[in-house]
Amino acid sequence: MPPITELVRIEPVHLERLERQGVFTTGLLLEVTETPTRRQNLADQVDASTNDVLMWRDEAQMLNLAGFGPTQHRLLMQAGFEGLRDILAVDLDTFGDQVRRAAGELQLDAPTDLMLQGWFEQARTLGEA
Repeated sequence: MPPITELVRIEPVHLERLERQGVFTTGLLLEVTETPTRRQNLADQVDASTNDVLMWRDEAQMLNLAGFGPTQHRLLMQAGFEGLRDILAVDLDTFGDQVRRAAGELQLDAPTDLMLQGWFEQARTLGEA
């Protein structure tokens, strides 16, 4: 599981507070934000809003896609996908087109069609859960 320090949408003050609560990885963040009650509890503990917590959870879900690392995170952020919700808002063709465009902008090799489809399908599965 990626460390929470890889999440770009967490302000440093909240990052420090999360770490004091023992939340060091995106997996732990997903676990402690699994239900609305848990999200509210965490928001109260780190002096954040529940919207902040939902935003962190959304990005953490994206970071936990298979075969996903810092380079892929940067690539999807460049493509306009800051979290799982952004992926769920488009179809596979649009997702692929935007990621390939971003790869060109960043001068990176574009992910294969199979990798893009895998991320897209995983996002759909997580979105249904």
